Amino acid sequence: MKKRLVIAAALLAVLLAPFAWVRIFYQPSNTRDWSPDQAVLARATIEGDRVTVENVRNFSYRTETDYTPRYETRSYDLGRLDSLWFVVERFGPAPAIAHTFLSFGFGEEYVSVSVEIRKERGETYSPLAGLLRQYELMYVIADERDVIGLRTNLRGDPVYLYPAKATREQIRRVFLGMLERANRLAAAPEFYDTLSNNCTSNIVSHVNAIAPRTIPFSYKTLMPAYTDQLAHELGLIPNDLPFPTVRAAHRIDEIARAAPLGPNFSARVRVTSTR
Repeated sequence: MKKRLVIAAALLAVLLAPFAWVRIFYQPSNTRDWSPDQAVLARATIEGDRVTVENVRNFSYRTETDYTPRYETRSYDLGRLDSLWFVVERFGPAPAIAHTFLSFGFGEEYVSVSVEIRKERGETYSPLAGLLRQYELMYVIADERDVIGLRTNLRGDPVYLYPAKATREQIRRVFLGMLERANRLAAAPEFYDTLSNNCTSNIVSHVNAIAPRTIPFSYKTLMPAYTDQLAHELGLIPNDLPFPTVRAAHRIDEIARAAPLGPNFSARVRVTSTR
């Protein structure tokens, strides 16, 4: 029995050695041959109530992989910041996998902040690779026609857009926290981690930074497809009706696909999401 345990331990050590080597010695970088849609990092300058963001992504897509890159410098008046939106992109019938991000409203103008892997040219996403430090982390700051329209109109994924229950001061603090983190990543890159440094874990960190323990540890944050259900349970999104009813009322992909991406995109997808 003892000999078998020794052999098992040795085999386990051999299997884990490459994983340990990668975790210890492989360092993040901002200088790689990036995928063209993730080659440019956003940076923000904050001066009182005026925020200027460089490299707001606003691509024109013909297909998911055929697009005209366009990055813009945009200014935002924090005094006009009045809404926060929680976006969930489901990946087909997969029960647990999803992408989550936030969108911020300045009256009729919106900007999204999406925490994503930063792919090198030709890379695709793999949860295992995400555990092995194969991707850097980036904050994509983008026009909704880009970051939401890509998912609704080009990928055809189910997408849900929920108005968040938050005060204007809370929304402001989350927005500024995300911009500051985007600046830090531009200066000091980090690795994405499938479990601990991903889209949802970063949103949880930003929310809990302004209101500690608002979002408790839960398997529903480890499995992002359940995050809107958890938000409903916690009262962070509308919860006056049962969750299946709320979810159905805030699905936007079919509405988005009913017309081309245009200047009224944000208003159109909120026809049901403001109920």
